[in-house]
Amino acid sequence: MQLQGGSPAQIEALVRGDLDAAGCSEPERTLMELVRKLTLTPGAMADDDIPPLRAAGWTDDQIAEGVYITALFAFFNRVADAFGLEDPGYRLGKGSLPPPRPE
Repeated sequence: MQLQGGSPAQIEALVRGDLDAAGCSEPERTLMELVRKLTLTPGAMADDDIPPLRAAGWTDDQIAEGVYITALFAFFNRVADAFGLEDPGYRLGKGSLPPPRPE
């Protein structure tokens, strides 16, 4: 979100899971709800989780990409935890994150 020009308030709202304060559109909200479920309760995922995304306008390729990205972040977090890697502090402005792209 930082790289896409999101404000600090939007980013913090997303970290809290507050999709209203983050200003998510209805399609974005639908996708974020799937991402939340996949992250917190992956074993509860079911076939009926996908039709609402399609109804919100997401294509199957976009849905798959959302699932892949969510899975990759879970993987990276587990690897970092396994090796005791420290948080680089990107959200706190401590890391080497490039500046947001101009609009």
